[in-house]
Amino acid sequence: MERSSVNPDLHIKIFCDGANLTDMLSAHREGLVSGFTTNPTLMRKAGILNYEVFAREVLVQIPDAPLSLEVFADDFESMYAQALKIHAWGDNVYVKIPISNTLGESSVPLIGRLNEEGVKVNATAVLTREQVEDLSRVLKPATASIVSIFAGRIADTGREPAPMMRWAVELLKESGSEVLWASPREVLNIYQAQECGCHIITVPPDMLAKFAVMHHKDLAELSRETVLMFHTDASRAGYAL
Repeated sequence: MERSSVNPDLHIKIFCDGANLTDMLSAHREGLVSGFTTNPTLMRKAGILNYEVFAREVLVQIPDAPLSLEVFADDFESMYAQALKIHAWGDNVYVKIPISNTLGESSVPLIGRLNEEGVKVNATAVLTREQVEDLSRVLKPATASIVSIFAGRIADTGREPAPMMRWAVELLKESGSEVLWASPREVLNIYQAQECGCHIITVPPDMLAKFAVMHHKDLAELSRETVLMFHTDASRAGYAL
Protein backbone atom coordinates (compact mmCIF):
# COMPACT_ATOMS: atom_id res chain seq x y z
CA MET A 1 0.00 0.00 0.00
CA GLU A 2 1.07 3.56 -0.63
CA ARG A 3 2.14 6.03 2.04
CA SER A 4 0.10 9.14 2.70
CA SER A 5 1.71 12.46 1.83
CA VAL A 6 -0.12 13.96 4.83
CA ASN A 7 1.10 11.39 7.34
CA PRO A 8 3.83 8.87 6.40
CA ASP A 9 2.57 6.51 9.11
CA LEU A 10 -0.59 5.96 7.08
CA HIS A 11 -0.64 3.43 4.27
CA ILE A 12 -4.39 3.11 3.80
CA LYS A 13 -5.61 4.83 0.63
CA ILE A 14 -7.83 7.85 1.21
CA PHE A 15 -10.54 8.56 -1.37
CA CYS A 16 -12.35 11.91 -1.39
CA ASP A 17 -16.10 11.37 -1.22
CA GLY A 18 -18.12 14.21 -2.69
CA ALA A 19 -19.41 15.97 -5.80
CA ASN A 20 -17.83 19.42 -5.66
CA LEU A 21 -15.31 19.66 -8.49
CA THR A 22 -13.37 22.47 -6.78
CA ASP A 23 -12.90 20.37 -3.65
CA MET A 24 -11.94 17.35 -5.72
CA LEU A 25 -9.34 19.25 -7.74
CA SER A 26 -7.89 20.81 -4.59
CA ALA A 27 -7.51 17.42 -2.89
CA HIS A 28 -5.95 15.97 -6.03
CA ARG A 29 -3.56 18.88 -6.51
CA GLU A 30 -2.40 18.82 -2.90
CA GLY A 31 -1.82 15.06 -2.96
CA LEU A 32 -4.18 14.45 -0.05
CA VAL A 33 -6.03 11.57 -1.70
CA SER A 34 -5.43 8.79 -4.18
CA GLY A 35 -8.96 8.38 -5.53
CA PHE A 36 -12.51 9.70 -5.58
CA THR A 37 -16.05 8.44 -5.00
CA THR A 38 -19.43 10.03 -5.48
CA ASN A 39 -23.09 9.03 -5.62
CA PRO A 40 -26.42 10.48 -6.80
CA THR A 41 -27.26 11.84 -3.33
CA LEU A 42 -23.99 13.79 -3.10
CA MET A 43 -24.40 15.02 -6.66
CA ARG A 44 -27.94 16.25 -5.98
CA LYS A 45 -26.81 18.05 -2.80
CA ALA A 46 -24.04 19.71 -4.80
CA GLY A 47 -26.55 20.99 -7.34
CA ILE A 48 -25.36 18.81 -10.21
CA LEU A 49 -28.02 18.95 -12.93
CA ASN A 50 -26.46 16.72 -15.59
CA TYR A 51 -24.90 13.47 -14.37
CA GLU A 52 -22.89 12.67 -17.49
CA VAL A 53 -21.57 16.20 -18.04
CA PHE A 54 -20.32 16.35 -14.45
CA ALA A 55 -18.76 12.88 -14.58
CA ARG A 56 -16.96 13.53 -17.85
CA GLU A 57 -15.64 16.86 -16.59
CA VAL A 58 -14.17 15.16 -13.52
CA LEU A 59 -12.54 12.56 -15.75
CA VAL A 60 -11.02 15.24 -17.96
CA GLN A 61 -9.64 17.10 -14.94
CA ILE A 62 -8.58 13.98 -13.01
CA PRO A 63 -7.61 11.27 -15.51
CA ASP A 64 -5.02 9.57 -13.33
CA ALA A 65 -6.91 8.51 -10.18
CA PRO A 66 -9.70 5.98 -9.57
CA LEU A 67 -13.20 7.48 -9.74
CA SER A 68 -16.28 5.55 -8.61
CA LEU A 69 -19.53 6.56 -10.33
CA GLU A 70 -22.85 5.00 -9.34
CA VAL A 71 -25.69 3.66 -11.46
CA PHE A 72 -29.12 4.93 -10.47
CA ALA A 73 -31.52 2.57 -12.25
CA ASP A 74 -33.53 0.20 -10.07
CA ASP A 75 -34.06 -2.79 -12.38
CA PHE A 76 -31.08 -4.98 -13.12
CA GLU A 77 -31.08 -4.80 -16.92
CA SER A 78 -31.14 -1.00 -16.79
CA MET A 79 -28.39 -1.10 -14.16
CA TYR A 80 -26.38 -3.29 -16.52
CA ALA A 81 -26.85 -0.88 -19.43
CA GLN A 82 -25.87 2.11 -17.29
CA ALA A 83 -22.85 0.23 -15.95
CA LEU A 84 -21.53 -0.46 -19.46
CA LYS A 85 -22.00 3.18 -20.44
CA ILE A 86 -20.21 4.50 -17.35
CA HIS A 87 -17.45 1.90 -17.72
CA ALA A 88 -16.71 3.18 -21.22
CA TRP A 89 -15.96 6.70 -19.98
CA GLY A 90 -12.45 5.91 -18.78
CA ASP A 91 -9.92 3.31 -17.67
CA ASN A 92 -9.86 4.82 -14.18
CA VAL A 93 -13.63 4.40 -13.71
CA TYR A 94 -15.15 2.02 -11.18
CA VAL A 95 -18.89 1.47 -11.54
CA LYS A 96 -20.74 1.58 -8.23
CA ILE A 97 -23.49 -1.01 -8.02
CA PRO A 98 -25.74 -0.97 -4.93
CA ILE A 99 -25.81 -4.37 -3.23
CA SER A 100 -29.57 -4.54 -3.86
CA ASN A 101 -32.34 -2.65 -5.59
CA THR A 102 -34.99 -0.74 -3.65
CA LEU A 103 -37.05 -3.92 -3.26
CA GLY A 104 -34.17 -5.62 -1.47
CA GLU A 105 -33.45 -7.95 -4.40
CA SER A 106 -29.78 -8.87 -4.52
CA SER A 107 -27.54 -7.25 -7.15
CA VAL A 108 -24.85 -9.89 -6.64
CA PRO A 109 -25.65 -11.79 -9.89
CA LEU A 110 -25.32 -8.53 -11.83
CA ILE A 111 -22.08 -7.68 -10.03
CA GLY A 112 -20.71 -11.12 -10.90
CA ARG A 113 -21.72 -10.68 -14.54
CA LEU A 114 -19.99 -7.32 -14.80
CA ASN A 115 -16.89 -8.68 -13.05
CA GLU A 116 -16.67 -11.52 -15.58
CA GLU A 117 -16.98 -9.01 -18.43
CA GLY A 118 -14.06 -6.94 -17.17
CA VAL A 119 -16.01 -4.04 -15.67
CA LYS A 120 -14.37 -2.68 -12.53
CA VAL A 121 -17.15 -2.67 -9.94
CA ASN A 122 -17.46 -0.92 -6.60
CA ALA A 123 -20.15 -2.89 -4.73
CA THR A 124 -21.72 -0.29 -2.46
CA ALA A 125 -24.14 0.02 0.48
CA VAL A 126 -22.87 -3.28 1.91
CA LEU A 127 -23.77 -3.73 5.58
CA THR A 128 -24.20 -7.44 6.34
CA ARG A 129 -21.94 -10.46 6.51
CA GLU A 130 -24.27 -12.34 4.20
CA GLN A 131 -23.79 -9.67 1.53
CA VAL A 132 -20.01 -9.91 1.85
CA GLU A 133 -20.16 -13.72 1.62
CA ASP A 134 -22.30 -13.52 -1.51
CA LEU A 135 -19.83 -11.09 -3.11
CA SER A 136 -16.88 -13.32 -2.23
CA ARG A 137 -18.40 -16.05 -4.40
CA VAL A 138 -18.70 -13.95 -7.58
CA LEU A 139 -15.78 -11.51 -7.53
CA LYS A 140 -12.65 -12.80 -9.25
CA PRO A 141 -9.14 -11.33 -9.15
CA ALA A 142 -8.86 -11.03 -12.94
CA THR A 143 -10.89 -7.80 -12.72
CA ALA A 144 -10.22 -5.13 -10.09
CA SER A 145 -13.08 -4.56 -7.67
CA ILE A 146 -13.95 -2.69 -4.48
CA VAL A 147 -16.36 -3.70 -1.74
CA SER A 148 -17.66 -0.64 0.12
CA ILE A 149 -18.85 -1.59 3.60
CA PHE A 150 -20.70 1.20 5.35
CA ALA A 151 -18.90 0.92 8.67
CA GLY A 152 -20.18 4.32 9.82
CA ARG A 153 -23.79 3.27 9.34
CA ILE A 154 -23.11 0.02 11.17
CA ALA A 155 -21.74 2.09 14.07
CA ASP A 156 -24.82 4.32 13.95
CA THR A 157 -26.88 1.28 15.00
CA GLY A 158 -24.76 0.77 18.12
CA ARG A 159 -22.72 -2.07 16.64
CA GLU A 160 -18.91 -2.08 16.55
CA PRO A 161 -17.91 -2.34 12.85
CA ALA A 162 -14.24 -3.27 13.32
CA PRO A 163 -14.75 -7.06 13.77
CA MET A 164 -16.78 -7.25 10.57
CA MET A 165 -14.24 -5.17 8.67
CA ARG A 166 -11.36 -7.42 9.74
CA TRP A 167 -13.38 -10.49 8.81
CA ALA A 168 -14.29 -9.05 5.40
CA VAL A 169 -10.68 -8.19 4.59
CA GLU A 170 -9.68 -11.80 5.27
CA LEU A 171 -12.65 -13.33 3.44
CA LEU A 172 -12.18 -11.25 0.30
CA LYS A 173 -8.43 -11.85 -0.06
CA GLU A 174 -8.84 -14.56 -2.68
CA SER A 175 -11.20 -12.40 -4.73
CA GLY A 176 -8.56 -9.69 -5.06
CA SER A 177 -11.13 -7.11 -3.95
CA GLU A 178 -10.16 -4.01 -2.02
CA VAL A 179 -12.21 -3.43 1.10
CA LEU A 180 -13.38 0.14 1.58
CA TRP A 181 -14.47 1.63 4.93
CA ALA A 182 -17.38 3.87 3.94
CA SER A 183 -19.35 6.56 5.79
CA PRO A 184 -16.69 7.58 8.35
CA ARG A 185 -17.83 9.79 11.18
CA GLU A 186 -14.55 11.09 12.65
CA VAL A 187 -10.81 11.29 11.98
CA LEU A 188 -10.24 8.31 14.29
CA ASN A 189 -12.02 6.11 11.74
CA ILE A 190 -9.10 6.54 9.33
CA TYR A 191 -6.76 4.88 11.81
CA GLN A 192 -9.35 2.27 12.76
CA ALA A 193 -9.82 1.34 9.12
CA GLN A 194 -6.09 0.95 8.68
CA GLU A 195 -5.81 -1.22 11.80
CA CYS A 196 -8.55 -3.46 10.39
CA GLY A 197 -6.53 -3.99 7.21
CA CYS A 198 -8.91 -2.03 4.98
CA HIS A 199 -7.35 -0.93 1.72
CA ILE A 200 -9.35 2.29 1.31
CA ILE A 201 -11.41 4.73 3.33
CA THR A 202 -13.68 7.40 1.86
CA VAL A 203 -13.38 10.81 3.50
CA PRO A 204 -15.63 13.83 2.75
CA PRO A 205 -13.90 17.17 2.13
CA ASP A 206 -14.75 18.64 5.56
CA MET A 207 -13.25 15.64 7.35
CA LEU A 208 -10.28 15.68 5.00
CA ALA A 209 -9.57 19.27 6.02
CA LYS A 210 -9.99 18.37 9.69
CA PHE A 211 -7.61 15.43 9.28
CA ALA A 212 -4.95 17.61 7.68
CA VAL A 213 -5.03 19.95 10.72
CA MET A 214 -5.78 17.58 13.59
CA HIS A 215 -3.90 14.34 13.00
CA HIS A 216 -1.42 13.79 15.84
CA LYS A 217 -1.96 17.35 17.10
CA ASP A 218 -0.34 18.03 20.46
CA LEU A 219 -3.07 17.46 23.05
CA ALA A 220 -1.72 20.02 25.50
CA GLU A 221 -1.86 22.69 22.82
CA LEU A 222 -5.35 21.53 21.83
CA SER A 223 -6.41 21.88 25.46
CA ARG A 224 -5.07 25.45 25.58
CA GLU A 225 -6.84 26.31 22.31
CA THR A 226 -10.11 24.95 23.74
CA VAL A 227 -9.79 27.07 26.87
CA LEU A 228 -9.01 30.09 24.68
CA MET A 229 -12.15 29.43 22.65
CA PHE A 230 -14.32 29.37 25.80
CA HIS A 231 -12.72 32.55 27.10
CA THR A 232 -13.02 34.38 23.78
CA ASP A 233 -16.69 33.45 23.36
CA ALA A 234 -17.55 34.53 26.91
CA SER A 235 -15.82 37.88 26.32
CA ARG A 236 -17.57 38.45 22.98
CA ALA A 237 -20.93 37.64 24.61
CA GLY A 238 -20.26 40.24 27.31
CA TYR A 239 -21.04 37.84 30.16
CA ALA A 240 -20.56 39.16 33.68
CA LEU A 241 -21.16 37.80 37.20
